[in-house]
Amino acid sequence: MALVRPSTVEDVAAIAAIYAHYVRNTTSTFELDPPAVEEMARRRQFVLLFGMPYLVAESEGNIVGYAYAGQYRPRPAYRFTVEDSIYVAPDCTGRGYGGLLLHSLIAACARTPARQMIAVIADSANLSSVALHARCGFRMVGTFADVGYKFDRWVDTVLMQRTLGDVNR
Repeated sequence: MALVRPSTVEDVAAIAAIYAHYVRNTTSTFELDPPAVEEMARRRQFVLLFGMPYLVAESEGNIVGYAYAGQYRPRPAYRFTVEDSIYVAPDCTGRGYGGLLLHSLIAACARTPARQMIAVIADSANLSSVALHARCGFRMVGTFADVGYKFDRWVDTVLMQRTLGDVNR
């Protein structure tokens, strides 16, 4: 199995390559053009400056996936809510790396001031992501219909949510 660890600057090229696949070939993200490695490094740094984890799964010396929790919304009232993102290398899906990453991310976020985690899953047809989040304790909150347009079709987003630790602390 893989080792999950905090990402490093050296991991960013592999992270960018994994993400580029999803940008080019799927509706898992609404980005249309893959960000450059430098942009992915900037995004990673923003997550870390926000005090949130940015993790990678490594197997046999290769980055096989990554996950991070970012700011859900910029307004101060949302400061205890984070949004998760998880991507697994396309040739490594179905091997449990997504679950390993999400469980690790949830545990890491529970040690922060964050109290709620939101999953915004692009495309309700992404049943594997919906199932993964459900297995990790997320509940279905709703669906925004036809809010994105990619590959010449309208795409919805599924919203799921879970509590992190004690909401009263």
